[in-house]
Amino acid sequence: DRMERKAISLDIEKLEERLETKIALVSSRKNTGFDKLKELIGNYKNLSVEPCVNASVIAPEYFDRLRKAFPKQDLYKLWLVITQDVNFGKLDRNEMQSISTFQTESKSNLKRLQQKETIVRYQFINGVLKETLSIDHLAAKDLRSRLDRVLTHKVWGYLIFFAILLLIFQAIYDWSSYPMDLIDEGFAAMGEWVRNTMPPGAFTNLISEGIIPGLGGIVIFIPQIAFLFLFISLLEESGYMSRVVFLMDRIMRRFGLSGKSVVPLVSGTACAIPAIMATRNIENWKERLITILVTPFTTCSARLPVYLIIISLVIPDERVLYIFNLQSLVLMLLYLIGFGTAILSAWILDRILKIKSRTFFVIEMPNYKLPLFKNVAYNVIEKTKSFVVGAGKIILAISIVLWVLASNGPGDAFSNAEENSIARMEAGEFPESELDKHIASEKLEYSYIGYMGKAIEPVVQPLGYDWKIGIAIVSSFAAREVFVGTLATIYSVGSDEEETIKNRMAGEVNPILGGPLFNLASGISLLLFYAFAMQCMSTLAIVKRETNTWKWPILQLVVMSGFAYVVALVAYQLII
Repeated sequence: DRMERKAISLDIEKLEERLETKIALVSSRKNTGFDKLKELIGNYKNLSVEPCVNASVIAPEYFDRLRKAFPKQDLYKLWLVITQDVNFGKLDRNEMQSISTFQTESKSNLKRLQQKETIVRYQFINGVLKETLSIDHLAAKDLRSRLDRVLTHKVWGYLIFFAILLLIFQAIYDWSSYPMDLIDEGFAAMGEWVRNTMPPGAFTNLISEGIIPGLGGIVIFIPQIAFLFLFISLLEESGYMSRVVFLMDRIMRRFGLSGKSVVPLVSGTACAIPAIMATRNIENWKERLITILVTPFTTCSARLPVYLIIISLVIPDERVLYIFNLQSLVLMLLYLIGFGTAILSAWILDRILKIKSRTFFVIEMPNYKLPLFKNVAYNVIEKTKSFVVGAGKIILAISIVLWVLASNGPGDAFSNAEENSIARMEAGEFPESELDKHIASEKLEYSYIGYMGKAIEPVVQPLGYDWKIGIAIVSSFAAREVFVGTLATIYSVGSDEEETIKNRMAGEVNPILGGPLFNLASGISLLLFYAFAMQCMSTLAIVKRETNTWKWPILQLVVMSGFAYVVALVAYQLII
């Protein structure tokens, strides 16, 4: 019954002849074919027990010696006993003069013969199938065949995949906006509560201005990251992800890769580290090396917090065609840019790296199935937890260091910041209501982190960034998601207002050009910088381990970061 739905036809008579046996077609679902099966079992003595494949053709001399030593035994049974350690019971050896001189082959030679026998066996199987089996895929009526005809179609397959991506990013923005707002406001209120409840002092300031804003900068993105892992899990559990791999193989081959490279590239949207480790299933070294080098271009979940906060600041929250959110379209475009850059880089590397290679693409297409809620929920919880805990440790440590550097400074300029601000207020430079804000800003400017930021400001200024963004970029080389936590910590130092991270960043003013610091030009520049820059020490470490040399990770760091700087510079100068 399944053969009929899948449009599979068998030449039973020919198959019985070639296999030297009898065949019964059985359907337990329809309860048919069992009478014939019982009849054949009852007449088993009429069936041949000779193996279809003549194994002796691989080494005639060796099998002749076996036949002389064991004339009453089946040669194929002997072969299985010798190579597979299969025990068929006692094998009576014929007492003859030549038995004492018989010696078996060495292990290495037996292994070589075993490989030859396997090839001969599968050549026989393939030959039989070509003669007796035919499948008309266009006539198949089962659900899997019908879905595959559409989902792996050379036109509709890509359009459907693109539509699914669009739906995912639309949902990420629309569904997660409410819990994100609650988390953002909750951390702002928590910081204010700690500041007003605990006794004044350095420890209170550390918690309210360093730890809480730093952790808030990562916790706020839990809803969107969880939704991303949710959709990836659903695609994997349903069996659709294998179709995506098969579909993309057609494109990959043109760029020096194969469908096997899609697995690391797709899983790189979660994290580059396991994605690079997943390249171990690529047998060809050149293909594997290229995949390792280009995988960090794909947008991982660590970039997501940076994308989300910048997009929310510089891209209007508007609808396109009354359906799609403009911010979600920009997010999707960033994912496509990352994937496209990875493919283009692979094409360039395929022509630069002079490594001879030949590869074959084989993938198993699982049946479609409804995702199990338990598996999906476990996957989402574990991966989100891993992301938050892993990033949280780094952010907590960096937040404490940054707060200490931002709350202290050398010389009189830092200690006299409050007096200078009061004097400027009295001189009429700004109203009294803004005094606290100016005191905090001046202290930050003359703090240790302020001097560090000013030192690197000439390098990042052409990209449209100030020294605060420069500090965030440098600190995010430990991990990309630290960018938001760093800015949250810096902007929270000395702040007495119950403001969210987003509001503080939106209120920043460009010291040179005036107007918002985070405008369209600087925002696009930042987005492109993080789309291309290699800002993950853990990824560099795993690349070193997988390639067993520092050559490739250092090259990765220099080329990707340099390319990111140039692209961000060009984008800012063109837009501004």
